[in-house]
Amino acid sequence: MKKGWQIKKLGELFDITSSKRVFESDWKREGVPFYRAREIVKLAKQGYVDNELFISEEMYDAYSKKYGIPSPGDIMVTGVGTLGICYVAKENDRFYFKDGNIIWLKKRSEADSRFIEYAFQSDYLRKQIDDSVGATVGTYTIIKAKSTRVPIPPLAEQQRIVSILDEAFEKIATAKANAEKNLQNARALFESHLNDVFTNKGKGWVEKKLGDLSRINYGYTESASSEKIGPHFLRITDIQGNRVDWSTVPYCLIARDDLPKYKLADGDIVFARTGATTGKSYLVTNPPESVFASYLIRVQLLEKEILPQFVNLFFQTYSYWDTIRAGVSGSAQGGFNATKLGELVIPYPKTSNDQKNIVAKLEALSNETQRLEAIYRQKLAALEALKKSLLDQAFSGGL
Repeated sequence: MKKGWQIKKLGELFDITSSKRVFESDWKREGVPFYRAREIVKLAKQGYVDNELFISEEMYDAYSKKYGIPSPGDIMVTGVGTLGICYVAKENDRFYFKDGNIIWLKKRSEADSRFIEYAFQSDYLRKQIDDSVGATVGTYTIIKAKSTRVPIPPLAEQQRIVSILDEAFEKIATAKANAEKNLQNARALFESHLNDVFTNKGKGWVEKKLGDLSRINYGYTESASSEKIGPHFLRITDIQGNRVDWSTVPYCLIARDDLPKYKLADGDIVFARTGATTGKSYLVTNPPESVFASYLIRVQLLEKEILPQFVNLFFQTYSYWDTIRAGVSGSAQGGFNATKLGELVIPYPKTSNDQKNIVAKLEALSNETQRLEAIYRQKLAALEALKKSLLDQAFSGGL
């Protein structure tokens, strides 16, 4: 421990309490903002919140006189949901908050509130919060908050560290915003080219229903097993980021007579027919021996009239996704079935050479987009690592 620093409990630095209970029957649609944990998280992360709930001016005045209200420098800490997220009350803030959801750290002069706010972002405090809650879903309570330990230097040193972190984090936030914008621009460039191809069709294009071009069938119903008891059993959850890690795909039992009907082959396209990922597709390429599960639909192109790679590109267009969303919203089950998929109209050039040229150009652009995305993701990861490093240094006396 650096000279002049002490380890203190938050209960020694703040008066820690919560609000008095406000019943749902007292919630209003206008008046003084009433915050739950979710509003505190939004305030902490984005600096503002579009509040949904309020209490009356009369209740706010009565509670402020009887129980007190948050003052500038007081810290509001989330006790449910995403635990330990902080918001420091500001000069002109005027709000009340939900009891139990939020812990109220009333400011004393010994600790700088912004220093404590940063402490809650550090591994030093995060580990204590995680350990106090355990593996199960829990709460960060007043009792736990009072016993949470924090390294405290003299007040002037706290303020110096806050100033350093403020400046560094502002620069990191700007760099992250630029990287995220570049990431979005890279994706938008590919999407723009892709949709332009299918919107501004040239001469020699035709349109046919997918059902006239392919064989469409549902997957196999069986339980997955981690034991190698049969072929791999591809499920919706095994398709992540348009990739399949076959080493993690489970297996299933299947009768020899059933295997040919469900066995996946190079050029098959599988399609999620239900759940949050409805419409997500995956082009199967050189698979190991495998079958596909019942929540997937397989498209097998019957003729060489249209390339699987071309159809897979169409499955990424805005017009395709508009059709999927319309079909899902009109379904009682919230999914998309084989019949609807077969009715999907696919535009494509009649000659395979034209299709190959389009596929080659878009795949080259897609590869370049993925390369750029990887670079920007690495930058974002490096910036997050820098934030963590600075926090580690700040609370070990290294700044």
